[in-house]
Amino acid sequence: MKLDEEINKRKTFAIISHPDAGKTTLTEKFLLFGGAIQTAGAVKSNKIKKTAASDFMEIERQRGISVATSVMSFEYRNYLINLLDTPGHKDFAEDTYRTLTAVDSVILVVDSVNGVEEQTKRLTEVCRMRDTPIIVFVNKMDLEGQDAFDLLDELETALDIKVRPLSWPINKGKRFKGVYDLHQKGLNLFEGSKTKLTKEILSINDLSDPQLDKLLGEDAEQLREDVELIEGVYEPLNKEDYLSGKIAPVFFGSAVNNFGVKEMLDTFIELAPTPLPRPSNKGDVDPFSEKFSGFIFKIHANLDPNHRDRIAFLRVCSGTFERNKFFHHTRLGKSFRFNNPYSFLAREKNVVEVAYPGDVIGLYDTGNFKIGDTLTEGLDFTFQGIPSFSPEIFREVINRDPLKSKQLDKGVRQLTDEGVAQLFIQQPGSRKIIGTVGELQFEVIKYRLKEEYNASCDLVHKNFYKACWITTTDQEQLKEFIRIKASEIAFDKDDNPVFLAPSAWMLQMAQENYPNLTFHFTSEFKTASQVEP
Repeated sequence: MKLDEEINKRKTFAIISHPDAGKTTLTEKFLLFGGAIQTAGAVKSNKIKKTAASDFMEIERQRGISVATSVMSFEYRNYLINLLDTPGHKDFAEDTYRTLTAVDSVILVVDSVNGVEEQTKRLTEVCRMRDTPIIVFVNKMDLEGQDAFDLLDELETALDIKVRPLSWPINKGKRFKGVYDLHQKGLNLFEGSKTKLTKEILSINDLSDPQLDKLLGEDAEQLREDVELIEGVYEPLNKEDYLSGKIAPVFFGSAVNNFGVKEMLDTFIELAPTPLPRPSNKGDVDPFSEKFSGFIFKIHANLDPNHRDRIAFLRVCSGTFERNKFFHHTRLGKSFRFNNPYSFLAREKNVVEVAYPGDVIGLYDTGNFKIGDTLTEGLDFTFQGIPSFSPEIFREVINRDPLKSKQLDKGVRQLTDEGVAQLFIQQPGSRKIIGTVGELQFEVIKYRLKEEYNASCDLVHKNFYKACWITTTDQEQLKEFIRIKASEIAFDKDDNPVFLAPSAWMLQMAQENYPNLTFHFTSEFKTASQVEP
């Protein structure tokens, strides 16, 4: 019975957005409401010296952006919330995509001034592919942004998803006074604060209450008209439609001032799903199964620069994870136990004795894990849907200090193990080529190689169009292709052959001339062969 109770207490979700929509600020306010922190850190404010809890890498604090997913756990109203704050910048989208495989729902933050932006669309498409439930938070209503009704129309049109407002803003910009909770039929007016929670100054449950007119003036009548229109146009929220990804509840507010955050958080824990089944090569894995299983969706080296540790982040999918118990690594066919598994509040960590489905824990790793690896309580299967995408930007690593070759080699391999980029080895000379989906990743790699490994290098541009993994049952044709295309062939870290196509036309010609070869644009083809006999 205890396993059932623990599973039903958990909500695991990611916050996603286009850059600068206010995602990390909203994360901070969730932690405030959960009591996990006492003061929120403004990501870009010069007046507030504390930096955001979720931005734990030095380069994040310097640039004011998130470049890696942060994992945070906190309690709120008897629920255990596992919150994953993801990078918004498109160059780090791959980290976000993988994170979405480890959560059961998402909160999508939209800037009320800019509306639906490019990365907002991409992230929503990924959620729609998996029917992941989405709640939308329209942020920055304290700025002179778009009309709320226009924003609802834009969300439906641009994201191709039905919406249902569950809170409503009282004016906007300098005249923004708060939000009305359409779901609970109540109005809570707070004093705004950027760094801490403030006391509620008034609570009204009836829109006809004359106090509303005294407090809001002409905005009171406008609010009544808006609410009447919404209730007439939009049907009541169907929870099953939300859970199947067919409709997205929408909340309005200002994360920086705490307006509208509590309303959304209270509704989130009511609506959002508890841990869901996960797909594997042996069928869906039920979280209520008593046998433990989980998968690695993120690896981070040097989370604590003082200790040079390497942490593998594991999503528990079924059963109970126990400290010091042996578990089966399906790819390696070996058993491992973990003396100090951790839960996280960004860089702060606490040893956990047990973890349940929905939990995200950190495991110290000496190089045994790769992204997508599965741990089980003895069974042989592999979780699916955790891809690496075909990179489109390439740089060759040129060592600037021969005395630091070992540090450079270690740094490149560990950082590419994290999934920020992919490493391809080209012969002759075992030349290292790094492939990414965005330019900014190279800046992060070079910075971290210098700061964390004391290794200096140049990253020289290579003119390739796309990297494609090759599989075939026709080994003779593969050998011929590798011989003829030798200057465009490399091998990934698992020794899988990769075609570094110079152009789209050359890739098309290769596909036509070698019909028995299959060219893959994600690494998911590996999953079926990861379980060793």
